[in-house]
Amino acid sequence: MIKKLKVAIFGGSFNPPHLAHHLIAQKALKELDIDLLIILPAYQNPLKSTSPISSELRLDWCRKIFDDKKMLISSYEIDNKIHYTHKSIEHFSKIYEIKYLIIGSDNLKDLPKWHNFELINDTITWIVFTRNDTLVDTSLLKRYKVIKFDLPISSTEIRQSGDLEYIDSKIKHSVKNILEGK
Repeated sequence: MIKKLKVAIFGGSFNPPHLAHHLIAQKALKELDIDLLIILPAYQNPLKSTSPISSELRLDWCRKIFDDKKMLISSYEIDNKIHYTHKSIEHFSKIYEIKYLIIGSDNLKDLPKWHNFELINDTITWIVFTRNDTLVDTSLLKRYKVIKFDLPISSTEIRQSGDLEYIDSKIKHSVKNILEGK
């Protein structure tokens, strides 16, 4: 029997991807016992309104900035119009040993709203990256590890302010054009 690669999934809207996303990915590779990190841009987060930035463009941006050989940028959710994390876990479990699911601590409050949360919670170990001063209440999680990471950057703030300081130079011009409506 062939042994499956151990992986962590780092999903998100990446709307746009920024320095904190990149640093979280690097820290995950360094601190977790994994062979591969799957970067999984969401087709559409069911808990958020639609985005003016297409999923295909967000995927392209991720492919440009996450350039480590131990990272796989997957188009699975976008190609298949998948809305739910548990579907992606089911898919990737056929190929890999899914050990971890990486989230920001700001997502903890919404976990009970996730489709099939209990199934996900029974299946993986949560890796929770702290975000600013967000309260880290892990009481719902069966298995987890909290990693302190306080870089005050969010995609929402970047979209609202237009401040591109934390956007990788490889995509900065494209992000600027989108934010300016060009």
